[in-house]
Amino acid sequence: MRGGPGDAERRQRWGRLFEELDSNKDGRVDVRELRQGLARLGGGDPDRDTQQGISPEGDADPGGGLDLEEFSRYLQEREQRLLLLFHSLDRNQDGHIDVSEIQQSFRALGISISLEQAEKILHSMDRDGTMTIDWQEWRDHFLLHSLENVEDVVYFWKHSTVLDIGECLTVPDEFSEQEKLTGMWWKQLVAGAVAGAVSRTGTAPLDRLKVFMQVHASKTNKLNVLGGLKNMIQEGGMRSLWRGNGINVLKIAPESAIKFMAYEQIKRAIRGQQETLHVQERFVAGSLAGATAQTIIYPMEVLKTRLTLRRTGQYKGLLDCAWQILEREGPRAFYRGYLPNVLGIIPYAGIDLAVYETLKNRWLQQYSHDSADPGILVLLACGTVSSTCGQIASYPLALVRTRMQAQASIEGAPQLSMLGLLRHILSQEGVWGLYRGIAPNFMKVIPAVSISYVVYENMKQALGVTSR
Repeated sequence: MRGGPGDAERRQRWGRLFEELDSNKDGRVDVRELRQGLARLGGGDPDRDTQQGISPEGDADPGGGLDLEEFSRYLQEREQRLLLLFHSLDRNQDGHIDVSEIQQSFRALGISISLEQAEKILHSMDRDGTMTIDWQEWRDHFLLHSLENVEDVVYFWKHSTVLDIGECLTVPDEFSEQEKLTGMWWKQLVAGAVAGAVSRTGTAPLDRLKVFMQVHASKTNKLNVLGGLKNMIQEGGMRSLWRGNGINVLKIAPESAIKFMAYEQIKRAIRGQQETLHVQERFVAGSLAGATAQTIIYPMEVLKTRLTLRRTGQYKGLLDCAWQILEREGPRAFYRGYLPNVLGIIPYAGIDLAVYETLKNRWLQQYSHDSADPGILVLLACGTVSSTCGQIASYPLALVRTRMQAQASIEGAPQLSMLGLLRHILSQEGVWGLYRGIAPNFMKVIPAVSISYVVYENMKQALGVTSR
């Protein structure tokens, strides 16, 4: 780029930007000044962009910021990359990116956005009112942002949240290539695991009550929320409300790690020669990853149910529980209820994803007039509603799974298969019998989501995780 007819104009423009960012006038632009400049100019995530590095190759002191010459070299590299990226998005090569090309770019990455959303994205960069983006508008908008490929552009508008409601059916989170290279992905997994541990511990009494009602509630005893809590406290005191929480927290880390690794491998296998995956392929990859994780950690699910339902003094601890199950029932007992558990992943994940996207898009179309980002509160609300809908759809299978896990430990209980148990519940209690315990399950959703989100945000700050 150096030496061409536009070189003088470029250097003047870079010099003006350098002066604007160099707030303390020391002749260097450091990370703090770049962060302040990005926040002032708007349109990006200052922490994410500054932490991904502003230093071009050859900078002797990357920690001390850039002088004008180094800053110019950095912007020269950025413009070269942005020009290639602009051409890849300008599919008809007319020198402008329009609404349809924005939609095509998102669709190629398996993300469907409405016409209104694409128009809002375009409007955020369109300065001359033509409803298209030319090279100068594109360059000026993204010059200071660390975008390397089309996936990064899509990521620029993507907003992800972590919701842990104590269930194990969620599709794995997506991580950009930059997050994988910098190691930011494992910090996000750690932050999510800690948030899940605190959230599950805080709502453990409601979770135990749900399992207690799933197994013991019936038409004859008319066990309700207050009656269930009273019975548990009378039998084992207040501490008994947290039975089973230890292993429920313990299984978060291995499940998250297995799910993440399986998701990456399955995506790679499905993708083949394709550059990206479509929505349906991502859903299949996510469901298979969830099933893989559940298959490996399922014995912990069985132990969690047995420890949750245990009577005072029945087991000395986790290992004693596992040994007694193995000795009395054999190794197959650790996979009781596995089939309904895996089958429940499909309706939960499918409905959760569909409802979430529908609610988010509807809100953007009706209430968001100048932004393609609905904001964290709206996303949390959409996630809470979609997760609840997914639970309603998969709850009968979850109840059957829990009863199959527990029936061998209940004296006189029939040892039924999945279909046999479904028929038994329907004949004895009707359709409502498949939803025993759903009241405490609903009661824990909002506090679980709230606790999980607050802890997750604080953990991200503590670990230095960039906002997403």
